[in-house]
Amino acid sequence: MGRPWESGKAFEASAPCSRIYPVSQVGHPSTGSIWLTVNGETKQQADLADMIWDVPHIIAYLSELFTLQPGDLIYTGTPAGVGPIQRGDVMHGGVDKVGEIEIKVV
Repeated sequence: MGRPWESGKAFEASAPCSRIYPVSQVGHPSTGSIWLTVNGETKQQADLADMIWDVPHIIAYLSELFTLQPGDLIYTGTPAGVGPIQRGDVMHGGVDKVGEIEIKVV
């Protein structure tokens, strides 16, 4: 479709991350809301149970391809509702029982 995925997604400060919690604190959630609001309007809303592959399967598969270490981040797709953002927008997202993040676009 001619999308510039690499340059459109991989730029300085393009992968913000919330606080990381050890599995001993949050466990291995397989259900729970995953969501994003932009300026208070819900743009993305789904449940972890809706993922095509659950987290244990993602980790198992990637472990066959790469050496995974504590602290490594695995990025997956996101729920429907992806769209453009503008300078000044405030994004607030979270995963139930895991954490939340808020980012202002500058």
